[in-house]
Amino acid sequence: MPWGIHLVSMLLLKLAARDLLKLNSRRRMVPHLAERWKHFLTTEASLTERSAWAESLVHLAEDLVAADRGNVEMIVECAATLDEADRAGAPRLIDVVLVGHHPEEIGLSVQLVELKRWSTVTRIERATSELVHVPGMGEKKHPALQLREYYEAFTGARGPLHGLDFECGGFTYLHNATDASVLPLVGVDAPTGSYARVYTNDRRAQLLSDLRGSFAADGADSAAEILLRSMGLRNTPLLDAMIRSSGEDTVFTLRGRQKKVADQILDTAAKVLPAPRQPALLPDERRVVFLVTGGAGTGKSAIGLQLKAELEADGRTVKYASGSRAFNGALQEHVGFGDREFKESFTYFSNFVTPPAPPLDVLICDEAHRLRERSTNRFWKPEDWGTKPQVDELLDASRLTVFFLDEGQSVRPQEVGTVALVEDAARRYDAHLVRYRLREQFRCGGSDAYIRWVRGALGVSDAVPEPWTPDGLMHVEVVDSPEDLERIIRSEAGAGASARMVAGYCWPWTKPLGKEKRLEPDVRIGDWHRPWNADSESWCENKTVPPSKIWSVQENGLGQIGCVYTAQGLEWDWCGVIMGEDMVRRGDRWVFRRGKERADKEAGAKRVAVPGSFDPKVKPRSVDDEEFARLVRHAYHVLMTRASRATVLYSTDEETRDYLKGLVGDVDIHGLRPTWENLPEQARTPHLPRPGRGRRRRRRRKDVDSQASGLRLF
Repeated sequence: MPWGIHLVSMLLLKLAARDLLKLNSRRRMVPHLAERWKHFLTTEASLTERSAWAESLVHLAEDLVAADRGNVEMIVECAATLDEADRAGAPRLIDVVLVGHHPEEIGLSVQLVELKRWSTVTRIERATSELVHVPGMGEKKHPALQLREYYEAFTGARGPLHGLDFECGGFTYLHNATDASVLPLVGVDAPTGSYARVYTNDRRAQLLSDLRGSFAADGADSAAEILLRSMGLRNTPLLDAMIRSSGEDTVFTLRGRQKKVADQILDTAAKVLPAPRQPALLPDERRVVFLVTGGAGTGKSAIGLQLKAELEADGRTVKYASGSRAFNGALQEHVGFGDREFKESFTYFSNFVTPPAPPLDVLICDEAHRLRERSTNRFWKPEDWGTKPQVDELLDASRLTVFFLDEGQSVRPQEVGTVALVEDAARRYDAHLVRYRLREQFRCGGSDAYIRWVRGALGVSDAVPEPWTPDGLMHVEVVDSPEDLERIIRSEAGAGASARMVAGYCWPWTKPLGKEKRLEPDVRIGDWHRPWNADSESWCENKTVPPSKIWSVQENGLGQIGCVYTAQGLEWDWCGVIMGEDMVRRGDRWVFRRGKERADKEAGAKRVAVPGSFDPKVKPRSVDDEEFARLVRHAYHVLMTRASRATVLYSTDEETRDYLKGLVGDVDIHGLRPTWENLPEQARTPHLPRPGRGRRRRRRRKDVDSQASGLRLF
């Protein structure tokens, strides 16, 4: 199966008009648009395209500011529908979608805009004005015909405005032309409709008046937030979605390739697995393996949890396995609180040394990059350890196995999960292997630009460092002290956002001390001392500090610092990331260090003697330097992609802070810092407490199908 490009909710930039002008004044707008263009379309933006952005976008933004509508949000090069893959040919990209609130009507105000730099247009003989001649470009359709197509797609049953209260129109702006020079476009026989207005330089005063009549002077950010949610670019946090669903219902509106992957797996399950209540006389014994790859935030867990819900509703035996204690623990304890049956449906890769009898129908393996070579446990007797590859144990456990894998997130040397490993195992088992690759970004505010920036900043996969360009989807900033970082995180959490602090594993980690299970403040930066999250399966500090598996979601976890092992697979609105001395910038390269500890007899704890990594799995000399560097990079890649709105960075190393500040640049752009206070009301989504005890009513598939859900995840 080809691993091609798939466009869902493509947009190159979303900024208020005044912020777009600021970005352009810093000479960062066009390079950013060109990079986004290349990412989505895999081709370089032409010189013509670049010059059109530099000229036409700036003209339109200046006119909005002149009309006192600089708050209106400009969504640049926007895909016309949520799922362009179902349409033959190139995706429909609208030059600009203007979004705000209507000054008189209730609801959104949206204007679809075609920007043309044409200065002259002539009529083609014996043709209507629907077809014109542009010198140097040949025959062209009247722009209103394009806008009609965009309008129908944008407002139709599958478009992002469907179901919303809105006023929608459209216009063509020819800022280089006069009425006389483009007469065929503005004549009496030109196309008509709410999307067919044409403005030239002669009509600029009318344009400014109409912009004031279409948009209110404020509130555009909340209107844009509503539209982004409808476009699938704002996610429902995974745990909130699961709680709202009671853990079983169909809750995730899968989009684009996500939906295709899930549908094919469900279709295959129906073909190769016997009906639960009607065993086949001649059962189909074929073994099927699905391998789904994709980076952080591409929706792997959304697909997996949706599959689990639907397969269970069909009466299938299903387990959801992971190598992450943090992810499984959060689901079991926060979502499945008080429900033993729900908790037991989530398990770990190492729990299949002895295959279930009979085999499961389906085993869903999330975070398969965390597979180990063998299933072992320091609490097990050696005779209970696995004797075959762990991947083989998982294949023995079920008829249909689904692996979700991201090679860029392996963070320990014992983690051997790769595409090649799964492919080789499928061949050994003579299994039918189906591959999928996910590309769309749903985490980090839907900002694939931020994901690429992180990879470049860290040097992951030879990505090149580049300046961060605010795109209206994700925010990043660098602070000068851990006190500043904590102040921001606590402030946002106190206001209503979800927020956590995490750090590289650069300090010793003390187990809880004494009967009260006191936490030692191991993370020590100058006079700022904070504890790691509790290295405990039970509550600590006289039952005021949560165990590690629910640190990420329990409100009393805010005062502790998480690491890659307790954060992987999870997300928060704001994430404060502390980079330690294990990865520091020196000149034009990264330098990686292993730390050494010393005893602090008075405190009964270990302290830092030589700064660097203290990860007991990563720092030993048995891990060679190249592998050590790879694992440290991957750990920070995971930590820096845990936020859905904003990442706050701090490095304990001054030169590294300066490097990060140079990449991030000036973040003082109006409205782009998504503090809870600055967010529009529509973006302030409260996070849900865990449900009370008590068994849930299990729903069959026919009940689930009757319910339409509007929640979107990742």
